[in-house]
Amino acid sequence: MLNDILRKKSFNQNKNKKGTMDLLGTGELRGTGNLEAGLKRVLGAFDLTLLGVGAIIGTGIFVITGPAAAFKAGPAIVLSFLLAGIACAFAALCYAELAAMIPLSGSAYTYAYAAFGEIVAWVIGWDLILEYIVASSAVAIGWSGYFNNMLKGIGLAIPVALTGAPNLANGTFVNLPAILITLIVTAVLVAGIKESSNTAGFFVALKLTVLVLFLVVGSTGIKVSNWSPFLPFGWMGVLSGAAIIFFAFIGFDALSTVAEEVKNPQKNLPIGIIASLVICTLFYILVAIVLTGMMPYHQLGTEAALATALYATGHNWTAALLSVGAIAGITSVLLVMLMGQPRIFFAMARDGLFPKIFAGVHPKFQTPWLATIITGGCVSVLAGFTPISVVAELANIGTLFAFVLVSLGVVYLRMTMPNAPRPFKVPFSPVIPILSAACCFFLMCGLPHLTWIRFAIWTVLGLFIYFGYGIRHSRINQIKA
Repeated sequence: MLNDILRKKSFNQNKNKKGTMDLLGTGELRGTGNLEAGLKRVLGAFDLTLLGVGAIIGTGIFVITGPAAAFKAGPAIVLSFLLAGIACAFAALCYAELAAMIPLSGSAYTYAYAAFGEIVAWVIGWDLILEYIVASSAVAIGWSGYFNNMLKGIGLAIPVALTGAPNLANGTFVNLPAILITLIVTAVLVAGIKESSNTAGFFVALKLTVLVLFLVVGSTGIKVSNWSPFLPFGWMGVLSGAAIIFFAFIGFDALSTVAEEVKNPQKNLPIGIIASLVICTLFYILVAIVLTGMMPYHQLGTEAALATALYATGHNWTAALLSVGAIAGITSVLLVMLMGQPRIFFAMARDGLFPKIFAGVHPKFQTPWLATIITGGCVSVLAGFTPISVVAELANIGTLFAFVLVSLGVVYLRMTMPNAPRPFKVPFSPVIPILSAACCFFLMCGLPHLTWIRFAIWTVLGLFIYFGYGIRHSRINQIKA
């Protein structure tokens, strides 16, 4: 299948006799010969880097850092970030090679399709749906929490009944802010990919400015004594901390879902993926150094540790601005996550594995608008009526599974197609791809048994759908017939 693509000189887009977009010239792979419209290529390397930073810097740096330091690694959380960044860099390099080699929408689903075939691609695509929808719901719920706290800080308050999922003990019935922010972001995404990129760029600039302010102001309150003992939980604590904060880095995979909207994807996708990861890793490490220097690590076990440290050192105004930056940061994460999921629906529907409605492209905005609206609707319902503890548990295992398959895909394609054009190559292959797969699988093994059970149930449900609908409507199988 992949040979047909690579023979077309790096995916040159040609018009078939029906006037539709044909990425292959043959229509054999992924049913692309029958598209009614293509996605608009408007994103450059800078746009992708902004989207990557927007996806990565969010709940991880504003929420996870403090508890991970307090309960897992202590001041050595700096080393945890470094280890997690290295592990994630291995996966990012694998993504970069495949994204440059196969610049089509769909992320790990598309790569698995090219490397391992349709059924494996279906499984990973189905699991990516789980990852993106539940992760987006969790982010929306987290945004609601920060937004409600900010309103309280200025003397305003939303009725308690409208601030959380149904819970008689807490007096909550619906999380209205989570629903509203999801619908607003969905509308922005429907309007166009460039508009979405510009919006993400605004939020990225705001949150980076606030983080730089935190580093400057916070550094004046550092006490060297707070870094002692540096390894209160030992090296196992460092590893445990890395396992937790690893998920703060994973937003870069959303960049590969917009491959068909990137100008010169063979060059710009690797730049965007790697640059955004390097920038975010640097910020994570610097914030961890300053945060653990401002307060003893055991006092950082809150979901707003950065603001807590600023309040404790008398920087109240900076703490208030930080809350604004946190909201901006989480908004940009939600935007990129909601941007990724519809494009996976789009790719799978284009292959016939989902109904054609998911592959509809808006004639004016040139975005997968129906898939975006369906995704936004599902996320808003989950965010409005489901506790964060339920939705957050399911997001991580699908991501790690995708990373494992992408890493193995690099090794497999290097073996089966050694002479295929590769605009970007993972260095020291197959060592780095194998290390990437091993690291991700190791982290998967550390997840709770209940998460594995839910993952297995979701996967089995997906197989029922595939054999009940997908395999009968698959374009590959129709061509073979």
